[in-house]
Amino acid sequence: MFKKPRTESLKLKLFRFLNTRMELSSKDKQYYLNLEKGFEGEVMFDLLTKKLQTDCLILNDLLLEVNNSKFQIDTLIISQETISLFDVKNYEGDFYYESGNFYSKSKSEIKNPLDQLKRCESLLRQMLQYHDFKLPIEPWVVFINPEFTLYQTPQNMPIIFPTQINRFLKKLDSMPSTLTGRHIKLADKLVAMHQIESPYPQLPPYAYDQLQKGITCSMCHSFSISVGEKNIVCDECGCEEKVESAVLRSVEELKLLFPDWKITTNLVQEWCRVIESKKTIRKILKRNFRAMGYGQWSCYE
Repeated sequence: MFKKPRTESLKLKLFRFLNTRMELSSKDKQYYLNLEKGFEGEVMFDLLTKKLQTDCLILNDLLLEVNNSKFQIDTLIISQETISLFDVKNYEGDFYYESGNFYSKSKSEIKNPLDQLKRCESLLRQMLQYHDFKLPIEPWVVFINPEFTLYQTPQNMPIIFPTQINRFLKKLDSMPSTLTGRHIKLADKLVAMHQIESPYPQLPPYAYDQLQKGITCSMCHSFSISVGEKNIVCDECGCEEKVESAVLRSVEELKLLFPDWKITTNLVQEWCRVIESKKTIRKILKRNFRAMGYGQWSCYE
């Protein structure tokens, strides 16, 4: 049913690494927290759509382009007669709608999610027409957070509130649907057209010397780690992890933060900091990567 499952974006991973290892500006910090909250809301919606029994295809987190315009789709559900397009928002608190705009309780205007939805629907329709697919699109903004309230909402707007989500999905589940090869072809086409955008231009500036070194806890991201012969233990939350797994996580951080750098034993040991044995680092790298070069010029790919 899940033709394209959801994964954490590279941008979210990189911001998470930077938030752990350096002091972000208040603006960058807020942007990062919004990324985390947005992803959390999308996963919450995935857990609900996963329960659907009807014959359908679910595509999550698509980045598409048509006529030189890019657009993001949180969730797309292809059924026999319709394509349901969902923009998932994890807003929390009290908001109100007035004269076509959304406002927080403090009366500050926020980006209207209905405008974003309308743009996304229009571009998706253009894409479908170009590839000769004629299924109608039903667009919806889903407010997933149970602590969200929107006052003064006009009727008949394409909005699903937290208290309506289960009923909406039950209704979707009750609609007869039998997919054909044409539907599968459409899903495959959309997945094939998904783009992976480089997040690096959108990141705050950072340098290796300004980042805190050390293995972090896989659960709470603390640097307070005790290292045993085979396991590491977080002194903050008690989480245990194999030394090899922790080192490989740290190598992934290095490779993502500094994609042009060569991975060497010395670099990984300095980055991990708490692993004193260079021999241990070398063994882990040899088991999991391809060694290139010899002696002091050896590196791992």
